[in-house]
Amino acid sequence: MASSCSQALRHHVCKSSRILQEIVIPKKKTWSKEAVLQALASTVNRDPTASDYRFQDDPYLTPKTSSEFKLFSLSQESGRNAAKYFISTYPKYFQKDYAQPHIPCLMPETLEAQIEEVSEAALIERIQMRKVKAAVDLYDQLQQAGTPVSLDVTNQLLDLICFYGDCDPAQENVPEQRNEETEDVQDEPQTKKGRASKASDKLKAAWKENNNAERIFALLSEPNTHSYSALIRGMVKYGAYSKAFSTYTDLLNNQLKADVSTFNALITAAPEVKEKYNEKWELIVDLLKQMAEQKVKPNLLTLNAVLKALRRCGTVGKSQAFPVISEMRALSIDPSLASYNHLLSIFYKPGAPFQGQTDILQEVMNEVSGKSFTPQDPDDAQFFITAVRICLDTKDIEQAYRVHELLGVGENWRLLGNDFQQNIYHARFFSLLCMMENIDVVLKWYRDLVPSVYYPSSNVMRDLLQVLDTDNRLDLIPQIWKDLKQLGHGNRQTLVEELLTLMAREKQNQEVQETFAECALDIKKMYDTGDRGKVMMSWTAGSLSDLVSVLLAAQRRQDAWEILKLFKTHNRVPSEELLDKFLTCIKESGDVNQALELVQISAGFCLPGTPKLIQRVQQEFLLSEQQKSMLSDLEIQTFNSD
Repeated sequence: MASSCSQALRHHVCKSSRILQEIVIPKKKTWSKEAVLQALASTVNRDPTASDYRFQDDPYLTPKTSSEFKLFSLSQESGRNAAKYFISTYPKYFQKDYAQPHIPCLMPETLEAQIEEVSEAALIERIQMRKVKAAVDLYDQLQQAGTPVSLDVTNQLLDLICFYGDCDPAQENVPEQRNEETEDVQDEPQTKKGRASKASDKLKAAWKENNNAERIFALLSEPNTHSYSALIRGMVKYGAYSKAFSTYTDLLNNQLKADVSTFNALITAAPEVKEKYNEKWELIVDLLKQMAEQKVKPNLLTLNAVLKALRRCGTVGKSQAFPVISEMRALSIDPSLASYNHLLSIFYKPGAPFQGQTDILQEVMNEVSGKSFTPQDPDDAQFFITAVRICLDTKDIEQAYRVHELLGVGENWRLLGNDFQQNIYHARFFSLLCMMENIDVVLKWYRDLVPSVYYPSSNVMRDLLQVLDTDNRLDLIPQIWKDLKQLGHGNRQTLVEELLTLMAREKQNQEVQETFAECALDIKKMYDTGDRGKVMMSWTAGSLSDLVSVLLAAQRRQDAWEILKLFKTHNRVPSEELLDKFLTCIKESGDVNQALELVQISAGFCLPGTPKLIQRVQQEFLLSEQQKSMLSDLEIQTFNSD
C-alpha cells in the first residue's frame, strides 16, 4: 500500500515537473511614455474649487469672471504666438537644444525654402511647407522650362491648392476672439432664423472659375483617380457643387473609378444641387449604388455624410435615417458621436414640436452610455451640445444626467469642443437644472461647476434667482450677490433690479432682513462707483423704492432716508405707497420733524397722495402750533396746485 502511494506521488511530481518545463515566459511588455502619467491621472478627479489647469501656474492671473477668462486665455495664446513668431523669424538664434531627450516641436520650424534651383525636389519642398503660391509659381517655371513633373507630385500640388482654396493658409494658432455679447449666447450662432450656421457660411474663400487647380488639372495628359478626387473635394469644400458633379461625370467618361473620399464629398453636396426632398434622397441613393458598382467600400465618413445630408431632407430624412444606420452596421461600420449627432438633428429641429419623437434621444443614450469615444469626425464635438439642447427643449432632466455622465467616461470630455462650445453646453445643462430641480440640487451643481469649469451668464444667474424665489429660499440672495460681483455681473442693471425686487417683496425674519440691508447698501455702492472699466448703472424709481423698502424692513431708517433723497437728485418720483410705508416707520420712532420733511418731499413731487399724508401726520403725531400751521399751508398749496 505504501509502495503504491509512493509510486503515485513520484508520478505526480514527474508530471508537475514536465508542466513547469513547458511554461513560456511572455515577451517584455512595452509601455508608452505617458503610461505612468496616465495611471496617476486616473487616480485623481476634477477639483471643483480649483481653476482651469491653464491658469494654475500663476495664481494672480486666475480668472474670476467670464470676461477675465477670455482675456487671460487670449493673452496666454497671444504670448505663445509671439514666441513662435520670433523663433520662426530668427531661427538661427534658437539652434541650441537644451531638451533631453530631443523634442522636435520645441525647435524652430524651417519656414524658408532650402532648395533654390528650379526642380521637382524644390516643388516637393514647397508643397510640404504648404506654400501654395510659391508651389504654383515653381510648377509654372518647370512647365515653361520643359521639365516634366511626375503625376504623383502634380496630384500633391492639386491636393494643396484644393485644400486651401488656391490661397496661402492663414496663420495658425490664432485664438478666436468674441465680444462681450457672446457671454449671454446660449445657442450656436445662427445666420438665419431657425437654421444653424454651416461651415460653408464661415468660409470667406469661394471656388473661382478657371483657378490654378483647374488650370493645372487641364494640363494633365492622363489624370488619374487621385487627380479627379482632389479637384472634386476642393469644389465641394468651396461651394462649386454643380461643377463637382460635372467633374465626376468626366471621371466616369474616362473609364476611371472614384475613391471613397470622392463619393463622400459628392454625398455632402447632394442636397445643394436638388430642390425637393425626394430628389435629394434619390441622388444620394444613386451615389451609393455607384459605390457598390465600382466596388468602393464605404467608411464611417460615408455614413456621416449620408446622415448629414438627410438633415436637409425633411420627412424623407426621418424615414431613411435608421435604415441607413442598419445598412452601415451590416458593413461593420459603427457610428461615431457625429453619427448620433446627425441622427438627433434629423428628428429634433430647434423650435419644432417633438410629438412622438421623445424616445429617440433615449434610444441614442442607450447605445452610447458607458462607452468611451475617440475623435473620428470633426462633427463629433457637436454631439453633447445637441443632446443637451434637446434635453432642455423637451425638459428631460433624466436624459440630461445621462448625457453629463457620458461626458465623464474615459476621455469623452475631449469631445466637448472649444471654450465657447463648453460654455454653451454648461449653460444649457444648468438652465435645465434650474427649470426642473429644487434649490438644494441646483446649488450642489452650482458649486460643482462654478467657476472651475463654467462662468454663468447673467441670463443663467437670473434663472438661479427664479429658483430661489420658487423654493422660497430668498435668504440665500446675499450669498448669490457676492457671486454675481465675482462673476462680473454686478453692473447688469436688469439682474440687480430683479434681485432688489425679490428682497423688497416680502418681509423676512430680522436676521435675514439685516443681511438684506447689508446687501442693499453694497448694491448702492455699485450704483455710485460702478465696476472698473464697465458702464455705470442708472437709478430708476423702482430700484430706489426697492432699496428703501429693504432698509425700512431692517429698521435702517436713517440709511433709508439718505436713499429717499436720491429720488430728487436723479429726477425720479417715489410712489405714494413707499412714502406711506416710510411714514409708518417714522411713527414707530415718533420723529415729528422727519414726518414733516416727508410731507414736504411728497408736496415737492406734487403727489396726489400728499393730502392723505398730511392728514395722517395730523392724526398720528403730537404737533406744535407752528407745525400745525406749516401743515395747513402745505395743504392749501397742494389744493391750489390741483
